[in-house]
Amino acid sequence: MAALTAIWKKELADHFTSYRFVILFALIAMVSLISAYMVGVQIRAAQDQLKPTFIFLMLFTEPGAMFSLVQFVAFFGPLVGLILGFDSINRERNEGTLSKLLAQPIYRDVVINAKFLAGLTLIAVMMASILLVITGLGLALIGIVPGAEEIGRMLVYLIISVVYIAFWLGVAILFSILFRSTATSALAALAVWIFFSFFVTLGVGILANALAGSPSQDPRAAQRKAEILRAASLVSPMELYSDATAAVIDPLRKSARSTLMIGPMEAISMSRFSGPLPFGQSLLIVMPYIIALIALTALCFAVSYTVFMRQEIRSL
Repeated sequence: MAALTAIWKKELADHFTSYRFVILFALIAMVSLISAYMVGVQIRAAQDQLKPTFIFLMLFTEPGAMFSLVQFVAFFGPLVGLILGFDSINRERNEGTLSKLLAQPIYRDVVINAKFLAGLTLIAVMMASILLVITGLGLALIGIVPGAEEIGRMLVYLIISVVYIAFWLGVAILFSILFRSTATSALAALAVWIFFSFFVTLGVGILANALAGSPSQDPRAAQRKAEILRAASLVSPMELYSDATAAVIDPLRKSARSTLMIGPMEAISMSRFSGPLPFGQSLLIVMPYIIALIALTALCFAVSYTVFMRQEIRSL
């Protein structure tokens, strides 16, 4: 336990003092604050005409200049995990410090556990800081104190965001173990991010059009296409995160799905019960997505752990 704590503190100190983290955190904080400020100004201007129940949460869901905070974290959040972990193992291997570290009375699993925990701690601190600053900015701009339910939703959003970015940290650590070159591990990690960000959506759309058939010939083609798109999108961590956070941070959403196939009876039911969902009900809706994200993160780290433990010390 002492060795784990020592390496964890050393990794945290390296992260906090690195120019890479300072520049990345400053960029993310700047974009988040600008977006939240623009949304806050819009809310304050229209506060007399529009009085939603959960007005404070609009700071996170409403788009500013281009995108909202939730959309920004969903798209650029993975870069934080990738940048923190793409050289965590191979950099020390190339510098010769990893073999010296393992020559000490330190178990090999302590090294990778401490590195992952340090990255996870840093991600949690960064996301919590951004949420607190945006909360303070919202208090100054719109002058409304968030209620207990809004605070609970923001805390769940924080947990989901940390788990989501931690998954990409695990991906980066895995490539850092597999490849000796830091450039190769960085490119491989970026390739995975680009694949899930762009090509999954594009490829799934083409596949759904081919399998569903023509809407002009089959009335149920549109429904089959939506089902195929929905099933295939669950493979992407980005889709899991977007669906989970959208339902948590927006109480008016009754489902994590962006599109729903409903009949006339369902439409009547939704129009009758159009109020915001309680916090407990929203949490039940997104719980499968949270569990899926946690499982993906644990699986990715387990693969990294297994590969690292099976590597020969002489090759390190």
